[in-house]
Order: sequence, then C-alpha cells, then structure tokens
Amino acid sequence: MNTEELAASLAAPTAPTVRDALRSLTPTALDALTVEVMEATEDAWRQVVVSRVAAFAASQPRGGRAPVAAYFTTVERVSTDGMSIEWNPFMAALTTNEDIPDLRNTRTTVRIVRPPETALAQEIADPELVTALDRLALLDPPNHEDVLRVHLPTRRAYRIGFRAAH
Repeated sequence: MNTEELAASLAAPTAPTVRDALRSLTPTALDALTVEVMEATEDAWRQVVVSRVAAFAASQPRGGRAPVAAYFTTVERVSTDGMSIEWNPFMAALTTNEDIPDLRNTRTTVRIVRPPETALAQEIADPELVTALDRLALLDPPNHEDVLRVHLPTRRAYRIGFRAAH
C-alpha cells in the first residue's frame, strides 16, 4: 500500500482495512490513538479560527497598527438536548496591542460587535469561522467565564479565564 492509498484508507475509518486494523488494537492503544486524534483535530480547528480571524483583520482599513489579538466570548444555546455553552461567533474585541482588554460591555474600549448589527455580524461570523468555533466547543467545552484568545503573531488560539481578562 503506498502513502496515497494509506491516506485514503485513513480518511474512511469505516473502510474494511481500517476497521480491521482498529479492531486489532488493544484498549490502551485505542485510547492513546483516540487522544492523539482528538488533540490533532482540536489543533486543526484552532488553526481554522486563527486563519479566519487573520483574514478578517487583514481586510480591515489600515488606520494604524495591525491587530495583534482577537477575543471570543461565550454564549448560551438552548436546543432540544438542553442548554450548552458555546463560543459566540461574533468577535467580542479586536485589539491592536498585547494587553488583554476588559471584555465587560460597560468597560470595553476596543471594537464591540453585537448580534443586532446584522451586516457587520454576518461579515465577521463567516461560515468557516462558525463551524470551527462550534467544533472547538464540542471538543473542549468552554465555561461561562472563558474567553477564546486568538493571538495572530504566534497563530495560537487558546482559552483564558474571563476573570483573567479584567
């Protein structure tokens, strides 16, 4: 089997070859593989978020320094399965310096986007970004007071406690 065939097989985990290989693994090895795949998947979705934020920042009018970091707060979603905490697809703040802004609505001095600003919200919350944020929320569910920080120079997206943002 060449590398292209192997890649195609691994992309279809229900294919007979892959299914047989997975069945032959010990529970410990299967758990280790699951953890590895989850971490790789989570990092891949984080990179999608970073790429979408970078594209948004690059499209903004140049009025000074380029943005360094963007922040996403959480939102409650109610569905037939109950209530869940997810990442809000609307960028809470886009800052041009290294300081973490105070994301409380009454104190925020950086750019705020609220859902009623429909045109701007749709521009920011593009489908790829929404999908990536949703996947991250499923892989590593956020808490009420968490903030997702996207640091553009290092291409890192990571969760910080909301209290730390004050």
